[in-house]
Amino acid sequence: MISFRIVKREPLPGWAKLLIPLAAIFATMILSAIPIMIAGGNLWKSYFYLFKGALGTRFNFLETCVKASPLIFTGLAVAFAFRARFWNIGAEGQLLAGALMAAWIGIYFTWVPPLLMLPLVMVAGFLAGGAWAALPAILKTKLKVDDVVSTLLLNYVMLHIMGALLFGPLQQPASSWPRSSEIMEAAKYPMLIFRSRFHLGIPLAIIAVAVIWFINKKTVFGYQSRAVGVNIKAAHFGGINTTSVILKTAIISGGLAGMAGVGELCAIQQRLILDISPGYGYAGIVIAMLGNLHPVGVLLSAFFFSVIIVGAQTMSRMTGVPSYIAEVIQGMALMIMLVFLLLTEYRIKAVRK
Repeated sequence: MISFRIVKREPLPGWAKLLIPLAAIFATMILSAIPIMIAGGNLWKSYFYLFKGALGTRFNFLETCVKASPLIFTGLAVAFAFRARFWNIGAEGQLLAGALMAAWIGIYFTWVPPLLMLPLVMVAGFLAGGAWAALPAILKTKLKVDDVVSTLLLNYVMLHIMGALLFGPLQQPASSWPRSSEIMEAAKYPMLIFRSRFHLGIPLAIIAVAVIWFINKKTVFGYQSRAVGVNIKAAHFGGINTTSVILKTAIISGGLAGMAGVGELCAIQQRLILDISPGYGYAGIVIAMLGNLHPVGVLLSAFFFSVIIVGAQTMSRMTGVPSYIAEVIQGMALMIMLVFLLLTEYRIKAVRK
């Protein structure tokens, strides 16, 4: 009689782990052909306009970079938290917290010198996102509250707080729309390339990738964070202050998500609106998983998602395939990546009895 067991595989080398996201993206593009053909689109023509719409011209490429900026920040936020087994599903709310704080300072802090305004807005947005993430971290470490539930619910709490303010004290005078007044000129991100929306937040996102990589690989805190993620009880027994590590991880994670909100406010919208995020925080979860929780993987997967989001609009116009196919491709990418991770971590072994 033969039975089957699931056994753990040997750890993969580093180069192999970096290939997993690329393989998942390749498999996603192959399987995405199915919904595209079901929608009535010509497969090769659809893919041609998908990539041409995102990368085919200077303007399209720069727009893809603009769209990638908040995705990189939220992807890094989720990846950094997940690495320490702090299940931060609240990047969306932390993004809104960062945007809200940046708007408040950018509108009302008129006494701040212009040279200090933008650094103040950025630091305040980072701290606001970090503080919002610290709440579920404290609940997790002190009261054993499930962090998945608390971070998720706090997204809606922050959304309703922002809605109340935009229909109240932050609402633009003489306007019936839920939006604030425009922020001061000194609080806006500079545009770095002429006749484009390529703004300061894009190089800042790339710098954030390098900083998170350095923290993970070269610092004691990065080692402690990894140790807590692998086995929190063993880490505590080894002398690591696990409560402090989880709290610091949450603050940095929330701060990164807050920076996504600062960028959308100070570069794109330039005023606070209720729909300032079309779901960047939730997309960050998929991006972090697709990037295998590695900063460079997050950068690549965020750019891939940006290509899909931007290019889907052109594909829809030229082929008639609905632009919602972008969300289908994103969902397929997550599912395929999870399958790949499962198959690389475990294998099925036949045992003869």
